[in-house]
Amino acid sequence: MNLSREQLATAVRALCADFGHDYWQRADEARAYPHEFVDGLTDAGYLACLIPEEYGGMGLGMREACVILEEINRSGGNAAACHAQMYTMGTLLRHGSEDQKRRYLPGIASGELCLQAFAVTEPDAGSDTTRIRTFADRRGDRYVVNGQKVFISRVRQSDLMILLARTTPIDEVEKRTAGLSVFIVEVRDAGDAMRVNPIDTMINHESCEVFFDGLEVPAENRIGDEGRGFRYIMSGMNAERILLASESIGDGMYFVDRASDYASARKVFGRRIGENQGVQFPIADAYMDVRAAAAVRDEAAREYDDGETRGEGPNMAKYLASRAAWKAANVAMDTFGGWGMASEYGIERKFREARLYMVAPVANNLVLSHVATHVLGMPRSF
Repeated sequence: MNLSREQLATAVRALCADFGHDYWQRADEARAYPHEFVDGLTDAGYLACLIPEEYGGMGLGMREACVILEEINRSGGNAAACHAQMYTMGTLLRHGSEDQKRRYLPGIASGELCLQAFAVTEPDAGSDTTRIRTFADRRGDRYVVNGQKVFISRVRQSDLMILLARTTPIDEVEKRTAGLSVFIVEVRDAGDAMRVNPIDTMINHESCEVFFDGLEVPAENRIGDEGRGFRYIMSGMNAERILLASESIGDGMYFVDRASDYASARKVFGRRIGENQGVQFPIADAYMDVRAAAAVRDEAAREYDDGETRGEGPNMAKYLASRAAWKAANVAMDTFGGWGMASEYGIERKFREARLYMVAPVANNLVLSHVATHVLGMPRSF
C-alpha cells in the first residue's frame, strides 16, 4: 500500500466508521472480544504494517504504525484489543533465526496466526522483571517451564505467545539481568500444562493469569542465545512505548473533539456552555497538552525509524501522552457533566480506558526514574 500518512489516516478513519459507538458499547457491556473489528484491521493489512514485505507484511515504519493506532482511538475505538499483534512480533523479527521468521511471520502477517500474548509480568516481581520466577529447565532438545504470569492480555485469542523465563537462577548470575531467555510458545498445543484464568478488570481488556505446569517448549523455539532474553525483550519495549503513546494521543483528541462539540451545542441558562471561559479554557488547555505530547511522540517515532535504540524518547512520549489523555478525559467528563457518566455518550467507557496507560505497561513513576537516572544522570532512587 503506497499511501502518504495523511491518506493512511483517512483510510483507517473510514474503516473505523463502520464500528461506531454502539459497536464498542455492546462489546464493553458484554466483555466481548471485538472480533469483527480486528478482522477488518487484519484484512486491510494494518496489523502487519511493521512486518517486512518479504514476510508478507506492509513493510511500513513506526510513524505509519502510530497513525493507525492514533486514528483508531480518536474514532472512539480501542486499539488495545489488538495492538500487540502489531508489535509483539518485534522480538522475533529482530532476534529470531531466519528459520523462525520464515516459520511464523507470514502467518502473523496474514492473521492466520495470532500473536498477542506477551508473557513477562509476574505477581511477585511487578515492574522488576529481573526477579521473575517462572523457570525453563533445559532437558535435552526441550525446555520444561513451570511458573506463573499475570496481566497477560489476549492469551485466549492467541495462537502464539512470547514468553520470558529464567534459565539460570538469579543467585547464580553475575548481573541480575542475565540468565533470562525468550521463547515462542505455541499456545494451542499447550494442553493441560498451561492454565489460563481471566481477570475481571474495570475495562474490557482480556487480561489473564497464566499458570505453567510442566509445559514443554522445543529448544528450537528459543529466540536468540540462552540467558540474553532481557536484552531482547527490552529492545521491543521502545516500540511499545511509542505505539501506546499514540493510542493515548488518539484518546486525548477523542475527548477534546467530543468536549468542544458538546460545549458548542449545549445550552444552559440561555447560552451555549462553550461561551463560558470556565468551560472553553480547560478544553483548549487539554488540547495543547495533547499536541505537545504528539510532538514528542513524533520525534521518538522518527528516531526509532532511523535506528535510535535509547529509551529516552519512547518513555517520555508514553508519559506525556498518558497524562495528556487523562487530563482531557477529566475535562470531557466535566464538560458533559452528569451525561458524561451515562454509557450512551461513550465518555465513561473511554474515561476508564484512558486511565490504564498511566500505570501500564510501565508505571509513570518508573518513567520519571528512568529520565532522572539515565537522562539527567542522577543517582538511582531504588
